[in-house]
Amino acid sequence: MIRSIPVNQKNHLPVAIIGAGPVGLAAAAHLISKGESFLLFEAGNEVGANIKKWAHVKLFSPWQYNMDKAAKHLLLSAGWVAPGLTDIPTGKELVEQYLKPFSELPEISPYIHLNTKVTAISRKGLSKVRTYGREELPFVIYVNQQGKQLVFEARAVIDATGTWSNPNPIHSDGVFTAEEQSLNSQINYGIPDVLGKDKARYNGKKVLVVGSGHSAIHTLLDLAELQIQGNETEMTWAIRKQNLDDVYGGRELDGLPARGELGVRIQKLVKSGSVKVMTSFYIEQLKQTNGKIQVIGTAGSEKAFIDGVDEIVCNTGSRPDLSFIREVRVMTDPSLESVYELAPLIDPNVHSCGTVRPHGEKELRQSEKDFYIVGSKSYGRAPTFLMATGYEQVRSVVAALVGDMESARKVELELPETGVCSIGAGSGRGGGDSCCEPVNIEAPKDTCCGTTAKPETTTSSDTEA
Repeated sequence: MIRSIPVNQKNHLPVAIIGAGPVGLAAAAHLISKGESFLLFEAGNEVGANIKKWAHVKLFSPWQYNMDKAAKHLLLSAGWVAPGLTDIPTGKELVEQYLKPFSELPEISPYIHLNTKVTAISRKGLSKVRTYGREELPFVIYVNQQGKQLVFEARAVIDATGTWSNPNPIHSDGVFTAEEQSLNSQINYGIPDVLGKDKARYNGKKVLVVGSGHSAIHTLLDLAELQIQGNETEMTWAIRKQNLDDVYGGRELDGLPARGELGVRIQKLVKSGSVKVMTSFYIEQLKQTNGKIQVIGTAGSEKAFIDGVDEIVCNTGSRPDLSFIREVRVMTDPSLESVYELAPLIDPNVHSCGTVRPHGEKELRQSEKDFYIVGSKSYGRAPTFLMATGYEQVRSVVAALVGDMESARKVELELPETGVCSIGAGSGRGGGDSCCEPVNIEAPKDTCCGTTAKPETTTSSDTEA
């Protein structure tokens, strides 16, 4: 089925949003507030489908920071009762108490297409090679909906598909090898519900957790609780960083206390000796013998082995799916696969900041007019993204789409400090010197870390995007 509209009526077409997570739904709210029509495509069977994969995990910040202003306004107008603003929700609560009620509003529900995977985007009648007249043509969005291919047209596209469904591999070279794929039944690439539905899988097992972000910390803290319950669960933690202080983060200095508490708790766990830590560990090979996994790598300049592993939890981050936008003219950073203009602000090879200077439509603008990548996907492979940053992104983008460039240029967001930031933190295998103090939002792009002083945002994409 093709929804065909004459080219000269392009501006009467809806805006297509891809991904019904918090940022995609916020884009819908802002479009509604401007009187604009939209279509929203979601590959999962419900809104917030990726969040439900870590439903048991608590966010870092209270409800008051986890809701988009335009979406909240629409909900309150419909008689919705807001949750306690100082409470900290789990992923499940975020979906069931906020995203789902919003998606059921009469202004929203008819335009959401669930179980609809976008497979390709292009300009109508032109490949990406052709230049003349392409800006006057609508976008065509090819989707797979329950086994059928459908084609929709749109005047603009907002890609908010995130990265959660595309995890990075265990191997340090960034490649999914045949041996890793063959061990899929013993590797979890998410945040397992160790104390709930996944308890039997990890109870009494030797578990290797790979990764140094908040997802890995959540997993280790849950495994420690399982260990306390009186079984023989054994934990090994493999990280590429040399210095554990880089992993602990700002702790008491973090602008988000719940995030800082994770650093405090994991530091205590390591000091207790309950988890064996392998630092500077780069994984090169996996072998399976008699149902057990041997992990082979290097630690510093020495060959290193982790033997007898029953289960691996891989929390090495994720990457964007760029396959379906191949026929669109987009610029991504060659290393991070982020939106090109954001790379200098978020590159972990340069600094370890958990926040980035507020930005909007100008930085997100692509060579393909009216096509935008937003949310955690805009950060590509960079490890940390704040949900409130995504809300500001779509507010600015929608303002530009309706021609309100003054509003699009405004920065309406203030970010919390992580309590730690260092330049050179990701370069080589060492750390760097602290370089970040709060700076004005007009700081140049090569600033190590641009933040404002007053916290006004929420969650880290390492566990919550």
